Amino acid sequence: MTRSRQALASAGNAHGLSRADAQAISAGAHGDPFSVLGPHPVPGGFVIRVLAPDADRVRALAPGGRVLTALEPIPEAGSIFCGFLPGCRNKPEYQLELQRGTSSWRRDDAYRFGPVLGAIDEHLLAEGTHRRLWRALGAHVMEHEGVAGTHFAAWAPNAQRISVVADFNSWDGRRHVMRVRGGTGVWEIFVPGAGEETLYKYEIRLENGTILPLKADPVGFASEHPPATASIVRCLDNHSWQDTEWMERRRETQSVESPISIYEVHLGSWRRAEQEGGRVLGYGELAEQLVGYADDMGFTHLELLPVAEHPFDGSWGYQPTGLFAPTSRFGDMAGFRQLVEAAHRSGMGVILDWVPGHFPEDAHGLARFDGTALYGHLDPREGFHPDWNTLIYNFGRPEVRNFLISNALYWLEEHHADGLRVDAVASMLYRDYSRREGEWIPNRHGGRENLEAIAFLKELNECVYAAHPGIQTMAEESTAWPGVSRPTSAGGLGFGFKWNMGWMHDTLEYMSRDPVHRRHHHHQMTFASTYAFSENFILPLSHDEVVHEKGSLLAKMSGVGPARFANLRACLAFMWAHPGKKLLFMGGEFAQDREWRHDASLDWHLLDIGYHRGVQQLVRDLNRIYRDVPALHRRDCEPGGLEWIEADAAEESVYAFARHGGSRDSPAIIVCNFTPVKRVRRRIGMPLPGTWRVALNSGDPRYGGDGGLEQEVLESEPRPWQGMNQSATLDLPGLSTLILLREP
Repeated sequence: MTRSRQALASAGNAHGLSRADAQAISAGAHGDPFSVLGPHPVPGGFVIRVLAPDADRVRALAPGGRVLTALEPIPEAGSIFCGFLPGCRNKPEYQLELQRGTSSWRRDDAYRFGPVLGAIDEHLLAEGTHRRLWRALGAHVMEHEGVAGTHFAAWAPNAQRISVVADFNSWDGRRHVMRVRGGTGVWEIFVPGAGEETLYKYEIRLENGTILPLKADPVGFASEHPPATASIVRCLDNHSWQDTEWMERRRETQSVESPISIYEVHLGSWRRAEQEGGRVLGYGELAEQLVGYADDMGFTHLELLPVAEHPFDGSWGYQPTGLFAPTSRFGDMAGFRQLVEAAHRSGMGVILDWVPGHFPEDAHGLARFDGTALYGHLDPREGFHPDWNTLIYNFGRPEVRNFLISNALYWLEEHHADGLRVDAVASMLYRDYSRREGEWIPNRHGGRENLEAIAFLKELNECVYAAHPGIQTMAEESTAWPGVSRPTSAGGLGFGFKWNMGWMHDTLEYMSRDPVHRRHHHHQMTFASTYAFSENFILPLSHDEVVHEKGSLLAKMSGVGPARFANLRACLAFMWAHPGKKLLFMGGEFAQDREWRHDASLDWHLLDIGYHRGVQQLVRDLNRIYRDVPALHRRDCEPGGLEWIEADAAEESVYAFARHGGSRDSPAIIVCNFTPVKRVRRRIGMPLPGTWRVALNSGDPRYGGDGGLEQEVLESEPRPWQGMNQSATLDLPGLSTLILLREP
């Protein structure tokens, strides 16, 4: 017997491998292949075992190419080869030379490399507090133990084994079974030679032998273009950001005292290359065209409907499967960063819609990732959204909370997002959201509040604001939940802003009424002022209002022809003058006249028509005056920012109010006439004496109106009126909003 065989025999048999281990390795059923494959010390040296189903001969070579040993096939062990290195005292470095017939090739043995994750990673992963989770999990190109390759890691605590499968192993789940890290439930493997652009998935085997459908990487940084679903290895650190100036002043430009006017955009349907079959624009084209347009229009921010990878176009991104992957529909990660950077160069922030409330059931996604309801709940009364046919995250599980919070931090840190608009917050706060009696489980106190989701939202906001003080989070929350945008230290949820859904619904309902009936609903335009400062509000005219047979923003206005446009102009001017930051969905700025479609471009040809072009010019001028006049934005979120002058003129449908900025800022006066009847010589109280100029008239001929304003400059007189010491008279054009500014 040779020295090699003698050494192996001393380990227990001729190859040092039990029949059970051999069978499990060959069948892809072994949960700890690192204990069997690769180099292992035995008496007299090291034994090397290799699974090589694609070879009939295997040799181990030294770094210089010298043959260390020939590995012999183990007859009863399928495709396992074994060799002995006599006299070897330290774990050997080697490369494998494999041969089948006349073909030969070389590769490094993944099972000769040690772990990548360290003890601190393991501790934080087990604790569910690894805030930079994307640096531990996912696929990372690196050099490990002197060899270039990719480190793969995924969380699957209930798997019997998990393998990375890709072209480099012919998608064979037996060949790169990963190493489990203690009690963390995290599996990892370093695959030498794998690099950027590698397509991969995870194959997961359960204890009962079931192999799940292949899973995309939950922390993958790129994905194939849908309907393909493989993850793609991408490097995070190959971009040199050039937006330092913006990042340094971001905090002051996004404060509650700053003008914030948001252009909400669905990237796939804002504009398409119609001459090329209607293809979507890429990130690079959007960086030029979208950013240039929004900047010209005077918006301060872009808000993008979810850009995380999602399988179904019709979800608009609100059912994501790849939370760490910018969607491949418009290009790669570098292109997405180019878009963000272009906005920052133009002085605009970028807000991302973010979806932590639910996830889809697609087989390649998070649903039953390791055969269990790992990210969600087993009971559908807690874990299923009836409205969207989606699953609900288990906010009570530390690892799930950490997954979501680290994802939020990922977009802010790695992609320089300036804010996150959190979708469907109301559905997270209430256990009985959109459910009938018996379809939900009360909390531990018997109530309907989702205590775990509340704690998650507070923790989320505390973490992101601590890590990136210049950002803002914004809640789409449609109920009267108190303190959404109040600090967690004061019992609030900790968001920076909240969408004012009540203002949106009341305003649109009022504007849809025939003017003759508006006097009976006068309060709908004043009611929001009774709670306008209970939160830091954003006034949204969002995508949700122009889909699902709700019609376009223009179609919601009362009247036909010119009257409908006049109503829209008056409504938009009222919105920009009302306390609260502004948000307008794309197309609304030029009066798109059909309902939004996610699979087609906006109707840019409408700008050839004067009325549509006039609305666009009005929005451009509203953004300018909103940004230039402190009284219109500085106290958007403070009670002192609004003073009613005329709130009860229901019979005339006339409203007048003053907006106030700081002590040194001159106020602005806003007067609205929401009937088509011109109000001649209407007296209005004035907060200060002096000369006042009509700085904006929504009925100006430049905007498609008929003017109706003969007096653009007026002098106040010391005649008390409406509780003020000064007043003046002016003509109020029909269906118009006027903004008056005091001359210095």
